[in-house]
Amino acid sequence: MTLTSAQGEGFETGRERVSPSACPACIAAPSADQIARKAAQEAGARIMLSLPTAHCAVCISDVERALMAEPGVRSARVNLTLKRVSVEAEAEVTAPALVGVLDAIGYEAHELDPGLLSATENDRRGRDLLMRIGVAGFAMMNIMLLSVAVWSGAEDATRDMFHWVSAAIAIPTTLFAGQPFFKSALAALRGGRLGMDVPISLAILLALGISLFETAHSGAHAYFEAATMLTFFLLVGRYLDYRTRAVARSAAEELAALEVPRATVLREEGEVVVPVGELRVGDLVRVRPGGRIPADGIVEAGHSETDRALLTGETLPVQVTPGAVLSAGEVNLTGPLSLRVTAAGRDSSLHRMADLVATAESARTRYTSLAERAARAYAPVVHLLALGAFCGWAWGTGGDFRLAVNIAAAVLIITCPCALGLAVPAVVTAASGKLFRRGLLIKDGTALERLAEIDTVVFDKTGTLTLGTPRPQNLDALDETSLSVAMALAEGSAHPLARALHAAALASNARPADLEDLREVPGFGIAARWQGREVRLGRADWIGAEVGQATATHLSIEGQLPRTIRFSDALRPGAEAVVAGLKAQGKSVWLVSGDVEPAVADLAGRLGITEFRAGVLPMEKAQLVTDLSAQGAHVLMVGDGLNDTAALAGAHVSISPASALDAARTASDMVLLGQDLEPVAEAARIARAARRRIKQNFAISILYNVVAVPLALSGLATPLLAALAMSASSITVSLNALRLR
Repeated sequence: MTLTSAQGEGFETGRERVSPSACPACIAAPSADQIARKAAQEAGARIMLSLPTAHCAVCISDVERALMAEPGVRSARVNLTLKRVSVEAEAEVTAPALVGVLDAIGYEAHELDPGLLSATENDRRGRDLLMRIGVAGFAMMNIMLLSVAVWSGAEDATRDMFHWVSAAIAIPTTLFAGQPFFKSALAALRGGRLGMDVPISLAILLALGISLFETAHSGAHAYFEAATMLTFFLLVGRYLDYRTRAVARSAAEELAALEVPRATVLREEGEVVVPVGELRVGDLVRVRPGGRIPADGIVEAGHSETDRALLTGETLPVQVTPGAVLSAGEVNLTGPLSLRVTAAGRDSSLHRMADLVATAESARTRYTSLAERAARAYAPVVHLLALGAFCGWAWGTGGDFRLAVNIAAAVLIITCPCALGLAVPAVVTAASGKLFRRGLLIKDGTALERLAEIDTVVFDKTGTLTLGTPRPQNLDALDETSLSVAMALAEGSAHPLARALHAAALASNARPADLEDLREVPGFGIAARWQGREVRLGRADWIGAEVGQATATHLSIEGQLPRTIRFSDALRPGAEAVVAGLKAQGKSVWLVSGDVEPAVADLAGRLGITEFRAGVLPMEKAQLVTDLSAQGAHVLMVGDGLNDTAALAGAHVSISPASALDAARTASDMVLLGQDLEPVAEAARIARAARRRIKQNFAISILYNVVAVPLALSGLATPLLAALAMSASSITVSLNALRLR
């Protein structure tokens, strides 16, 4: 099935991947033969499939049940967050077979290379922080209970006993729970710099050290509760910060996981399957229908069509004949091809795109949050104040180092940047919850700060402003007979337009005609015989119809004039509202697409977008974003395809729909959970409000220090009072952040 014109964006397909599992466990003292025999028996395949359309618990059940029913499948586990299913199976089970099983029950699936995906599926850091928060909180409450007896008037041996019990709880607790701060501080000192964690670590260790010294000398005051309280609140802030950041794989790894692992090379002895890494320039490669092109090359034999949506965003398949130039990552659709390799491996176009994305990602990570920038100036001041307090009181009291250390510790604790550390995460967490209820998921901790700065928005077309699903527009112009013939012809093809035509005809209660000799002509369309007459569905030049500019396919019934069936792509809900909303905020809006000029111009006119570009390649999209940024613009990129990934990674901030390719979602800072685009404009407004709250929190932190620091410097605040004051400032910052909700 082929067609005449317009190109858009958004199709993808799978590929073959079978890899051996890890070596099975050996029995006690096995021989080499036993090991080999057992490995041969238990060797299997670990297959990873992407499930872009999975979204709920029913999807999990359907997918796992269908896969487990297949012979040879040992286990199937769906990860709904990552939209993947991991399958353990016998060696003879192949990925294409499982993709077919899921396609039969209505789930789109594409294979990923599990060996090229990083192991970020286990949220170890998050669980580690939660465990440390639990330990610190439990210890803090118990030490506070023990301290009640001391505060109630316990003296001498009784007071010392309670202090020693508190020490036994506090010392191991803070040394364990505070490790994230200690390690970070040590790394900063080794690098010759002062980070936020250096004064935090000093405050915790000083509180412990002073308390231990006072306890050993039967002192009246110990501050173990201050150390654990400080650790607890700081860990809460660190966890809030962590939750706002994406624990996602690199988009470059996602691209690499889509590369074909093997290729079929034609040699004198016949067809030989080799790893793609062994392909060399000049090799002749056989690519069967449904397979992904393994390397860049020139077609030497065969006629077919390829799906270039992965690389260029062209919705409609492109006719391929001998002499055509193909790129790695395209999908061969209808006929076998023989390809002479011109570039493979790291030199292929797909790998170059992965390198471009990796470069763009590393460049954007140089953006530092407001809290980090403030901490650079704040940390040295904290140390200087504490040192000044120690020296001043030691000199003023004639060498009372015990009092000087207590006051220095109180200064360190009361100026501890806990409120500063919470200023950004607390706001981002509140804003994230609000945006989540609006249908937007924030993946990156600095995304809101960057979103508040945007002045230019660049939209992709197909799959972003539109739904990326072609629909026939003039079926009602066909008589009942023509519609039944077209439906029967479309039923015999997997072409996107054929599927759309068949689905629309089925919805109109049409019945397919009885055809004979149904056959697909690669690169042209579908042909058959109906009641002794030749019937065709496909390209205009093959049918004998007039070539137009609209997305269309054509029906020919022998003895009748050709009929043209036009297709259009429906607007995504909220497309008009989001463009209007962004323009009302004073943003410049662009439309950039790999589609043809007429289709892009028509959509731009419907939405009121004056700046648009058509026929744009992936590298050109990324270059446009770079050029706009060079001109001083802060660009928000909104896109869904692999062809948008480099632009998404290079933009100041980026958003992808949940239906986007995994690599595009990974490269984005935010994910649009529903179909409605209107929350994008809402997000820009909330981001500006969040930035105001962040600045207010900084002001609260500064005001707190202006009041509290003189009290600590004058000796009016003990380390315990300092810890309570620090906690009060942290709570105030958090409450101010909650106002955003």
